[in-house]
Amino acid sequence: MELDEIRALLKEKGQEHLLRYYDELNEAERRILLDEIAAIDWSIFEERGAEGGEITPIGGLSLAEISARRGQFEEVGISALRAGKLCAVLLAGGQGTRLGIEGPKGAYDIGITRPVYIFQRLIENLLGVCKTAGVFVPLYIMTSDLNDHETQRFLAEHDYFGYPAQEIRFFRQDMAPSTDLNGKILLADKGHLVLSSNGNGGWFSSICRAGLLQETKARGVEWFNVFAVDNVLQRIADPVFLGATILSKKNSGAKVVMKTDPHERVGVLCLRGGVPDIVEYYELTEEMANARDRDGKLLYGQGVILNYLFRVSKLEEVAANPIPVHRVKKKVPYFDGTNTVIPKQPNAYKYETLILDMVRLMESDLPFEVVRAREFAPIKNLTGEDSVETARALLLQNGIEL
Repeated sequence: MELDEIRALLKEKGQEHLLRYYDELNEAERRILLDEIAAIDWSIFEERGAEGGEITPIGGLSLAEISARRGQFEEVGISALRAGKLCAVLLAGGQGTRLGIEGPKGAYDIGITRPVYIFQRLIENLLGVCKTAGVFVPLYIMTSDLNDHETQRFLAEHDYFGYPAQEIRFFRQDMAPSTDLNGKILLADKGHLVLSSNGNGGWFSSICRAGLLQETKARGVEWFNVFAVDNVLQRIADPVFLGATILSKKNSGAKVVMKTDPHERVGVLCLRGGVPDIVEYYELTEEMANARDRDGKLLYGQGVILNYLFRVSKLEEVAANPIPVHRVKKKVPYFDGTNTVIPKQPNAYKYETLILDMVRLMESDLPFEVVRAREFAPIKNLTGEDSVETARALLLQNGIEL
């Protein structure tokens, strides 16, 4: 878009202030600013919450049921992997700030006697499945503007930890502008908007914008296995999980662990208005949080661990539907015309989409229970709960050399 078009658009949206310093910029800086404005998805400012409806328990596959049918599930899953029907998608757009590093979170070293990186653990987990299936699974890695270069450089320097480079693709997470509390888009300086990643719910739209969807379809991919960077024990491209989801004929599958406590702070898979959905722990009433079935298991105890299967054809079908946008109040640095202001109190809104909202859009889902101590070692903090310390202990417990 050119300047006249941008001016008209900003007048329509009430954001003319974004060009306040345009005349002070050189030609290259002007082009960057215009491109940033042209790339704005204005629909994100139409805050869309999740749909309502009565919350009720959802059925799913328990550990016992999975064990009884493991051979059947694995056979179907292995066959699908060999036929090239799965693509793994690693959500790795975050920084390791809370772990004390400036670079990508996946580059954090969790080793004790030798270097062992988060990326390394995930790729080695995937390699184990590839060895069993006798085929490499395409691996798409979502980065962000903040860490794309460092992520690609780090993995290349480590020879992708043994994964074939030709099977790996990188794509950047879409960015969204932040606004002040009155809805005015903030400037980072005279020639840049304040931009941040649009949340992990934007992974599929980012794949599409990167032109990778057509590549996967040409390869015959029918399923995306989407997983987060911080769980170093998770099993990726799990043929048992894949086979069970295929046989269920549902559009998605979600790995879950049973909550250790009724008030554990994890999202819970359930039905909302009769449709599979994920509710936050604070949405459950005290009665619901403590409700148990005849065997004493929590009725709302299936905690999600951000390891999902999504059917590609259904994703394409729902792609035109807007995913809920969550407006989150944050402390966001901004340019006041002279200096960069570092606020001490929340001063702005960030606009984020969440992958958990995609489960509802898929309309059907298979909860697939896994053993917490074998598949759930999240690293969110340096110490304490869900930390480097707890993940190391679980890795050692599972025979992983650190």
